[in-house]
Amino acid sequence: MPRYLPREAEGRLTALLRTFPAVLVVGPRQCGKSTMVRRSRASWRYVDLELTSDYETLAADPERFLTGHGGRMILDEAQRLPALFPLLRHLIDRTRGNGRYVLLGSASPALMRTVSESLAGRAGILELTGFQPSEVAGRTQALDHWFWGGLPPVYERRGPVARAAWLDAYVSAVLERDLPTLGIRVPAPRLRKLWTMLTHLQGNLLNHSELARSLGVSYHTVADYLDILEGAFMIRRLQPFAANVSKRLTKSPKLYVRDPGILHILAGLRRPGDLEGWMRRGASFEGMVIEQLVARAALHHVRPEAYFWRTLAGGEVDLLLKLGTRLVPVEIKLGAGVDRHAVAGLRQCMADLGIRKGWVVTGSGTRDRLGDDIEIVPWGEVIRGMDGIVPG
Repeated sequence: MPRYLPREAEGRLTALLRTFPAVLVVGPRQCGKSTMVRRSRASWRYVDLELTSDYETLAADPERFLTGHGGRMILDEAQRLPALFPLLRHLIDRTRGNGRYVLLGSASPALMRTVSESLAGRAGILELTGFQPSEVAGRTQALDHWFWGGLPPVYERRGPVARAAWLDAYVSAVLERDLPTLGIRVPAPRLRKLWTMLTHLQGNLLNHSELARSLGVSYHTVADYLDILEGAFMIRRLQPFAANVSKRLTKSPKLYVRDPGILHILAGLRRPGDLEGWMRRGASFEGMVIEQLVARAALHHVRPEAYFWRTLAGGEVDLLLKLGTRLVPVEIKLGAGVDRHAVAGLRQCMADLGIRKGWVVTGSGTRDRLGDDIEIVPWGEVIRGMDGIVPG
């Protein structure tokens, strides 16, 4: 595979730079943030605050440095120098104009909070994930992407042993190096144990108390640990959709390990064939499709929201996208066979929320319909962006 593949987020980055003086690009480590921005903005000055020389040069006199270069600057790992943000606000307000700074950052909820406070109205935010299946289509098999996930360095390794070793080392690096450098002081073995435990909850309702008992810590400690993993873009807590309907709805979130490669390695799987007998196989597929649809929604819509829908009586829809005023319900089935019984929860959701059209994504099969209101789409069409679920 080529060392660089064009990313679908490049167009979104360009659009945001036309709209805002600064753009913050966030996402997990090694997802390709620096590569994408540097390739698409090759003439811009690049400063990497992980490099001691760059950090010391900028930290010594940040105002003089930034003023001397007059914008068109990429500041990588910007969260390492918090003093940058109020200074950037001052420089942006002093000299008007869009498309001047790109800030890159990884696992830091504090970074998002700082940008919201210091650069409100001055910075657009773009979240980059690993490769989406559509970005590597034709260069790797869909099953490979499902098993190995989307982190670009995985695809630079040949063979399952090398790829599994890299993913295992990646998990260790996040826990032992990246999080501590951000001021997060949690014992790496404990956090890894929790992260591994979460693989058994993939796609399930999250019970903080049960996790706390299993880990031997308090409810609040588990909640803090989950906040850390979510802030590092490693997990997703998909919240239930609340609407003013008469039915009693579930209030607990559902839990997903976001990158399927990390999910599988933590669960002990080592090669794509191991998926066949794995009891969480359907939940793995469900999480992957959710991440793909949510990522696409973020590229084409302003502040999309993602939920699931579930009643205490058992009616459920895996994904409910809120795109402005539009609600898009999506049920995800690994198998190809879908009949009226399989979409009972989807129809119930549509009736309760007044939604006219629903979708079912399947692992295989052909495009089909169940009546005029439900469309069945195979995952292959989702990969190619031909499903129609998230309009551009």
